[in-house]
Amino acid sequence: MVARAFRWKLIAAFAAVYFIWGSTYLAIRYAIETLPPLTMAGGRFVIAGAILYGWARVRGAPLPLHRHWREAALIGALLLLVGNGGVVYAERLIPSGLTALLIATEPLCVVLLDWLRPGGRRPTPAVAAGLVLGFAGAALLFSPSTGAESVPINMIGALSALVASLSWAAGSLYSIRSEQPASPLLATGMQLLAGGVLLLAAGLLAGEWNSLDLAAGSLRSWLALAYLLVFGSLVAFTAYVWLLKVATPAHVSTSAYVNPVIAVFLGWLLAGEVVTSRMILAAAVIIAAVIVITGHQGSIAREAHCSAGISQTALPILAEDEVPASK
Repeated sequence: MVARAFRWKLIAAFAAVYFIWGSTYLAIRYAIETLPPLTMAGGRFVIAGAILYGWARVRGAPLPLHRHWREAALIGALLLLVGNGGVVYAERLIPSGLTALLIATEPLCVVLLDWLRPGGRRPTPAVAAGLVLGFAGAALLFSPSTGAESVPINMIGALSALVASLSWAAGSLYSIRSEQPASPLLATGMQLLAGGVLLLAAGLLAGEWNSLDLAAGSLRSWLALAYLLVFGSLVAFTAYVWLLKVATPAHVSTSAYVNPVIAVFLGWLLAGEVVTSRMILAAAVIIAAVIVITGHQGSIAREAHCSAGISQTALPILAEDEVPASK
């Protein structure tokens, strides 16, 4: 009976990570239909960060030092301002499924940046082949469309998604090696607060506050935002952290290449987004590359994917010892 209950709990956790994280791209698209993108994202992360920071302090975490806030601001800028900000901007110009496919290149960017940094790890021949394969798949998405199913791609939106992917990779690597408070919960709250404030400032500079009218937000946008906060963070990320404890890393890392498939499917099913044969081929190539890389250099790729999930969905309230140390 216990084994059966554990098995069903395991299935439910994987389903949450696969489906909910894959669906966040469509939720973002719905949220920014009538809500200002940068302000929406910034407000979401400030709320999540304040909750985590307060919870950590209540549990006895000491006040952070000034240098900790400096590190949190840099990580928040990479993961949230550029990373998540790039996603919400991209989804104003390109379909959510296409955005997810481009963001799926993040594990490739992590390995590439880790190799290029001083003292970095040189990729093995298999990982190098995965890098070439993955970026070839991304290039396929940018190639000129021809034929009856030709669908033009907004290059600014696509480049924004790629920049977001690269920034998430850089932020993930930096967060692993940066000096942070001893409390992972406190450190995460600080990063969310810093990144959220930067996003709000970016929204102000972009003129979003001049015409801010929360009452103009549609029911669908508010429901999408609530979904991102509750399910994207509380449910999916908690399930992800639990899976890291009870499942093998190879199994948990499968979310890195299942999520974009879910995102493309939901975009097609619920939002009427066009899925071309070229997108399907590119998705297969990119996912194959991610499988190769996570299989041969999984520790760094998994760290990056976890950070990517955080930056897209905000964070849950977890017990102190349940939050990954790198966060």
